[in-house]
Amino acid sequence: MILDTLDNAARYASLNPRFARAFDFLRGVDGSQALGRHDLDGDACFALVQTYETKPEEKALFEAHRKYIDVQFIHSGRETILWAPLAAMKEETMAYSEEKDAALWKLVPEATPLHVSAGHFTILWPQDAHAPCIEWEGPEQVFKVVVKVAVE
Repeated sequence: MILDTLDNAARYASLNPRFARAFDFLRGVDGSQALGRHDLDGDACFALVQTYETKPEEKALFEAHRKYIDVQFIHSGRETILWAPLAAMKEETMAYSEEKDAALWKLVPEATPLHVSAGHFTILWPQDAHAPCIEWEGPEQVFKVVVKVAVE
């Protein structure tokens, strides 16, 4: 798991051959992008543009993916993302779905809160269970882009 600002994104571009394309897209995000999917390299790298109101922690679930790395970028607003190693997940609420590339679990006490605000991104690998979209200090409207980068 990585948490940093978009200003430092170049430091991570070499970690995956598609990260440079992902960060190029994120540098152009200005809040006017259409919601939904934006193909950057077909199914190998695509962006999901979304807006939502953050939710209370008790409504959150951990998720993890197998086929994609998440690069989650906050353009506006702020949220908490809970992070824990996949090995810490105990109570599954949804078995892994190939179609959704996700499995879900109940929250665990070992979670580490990441406070993510405008200009910040996280990189979450398949071993990184994460519970996004959680209130930081109360409900807030967020404009977020999640770039899905295929695991190689």
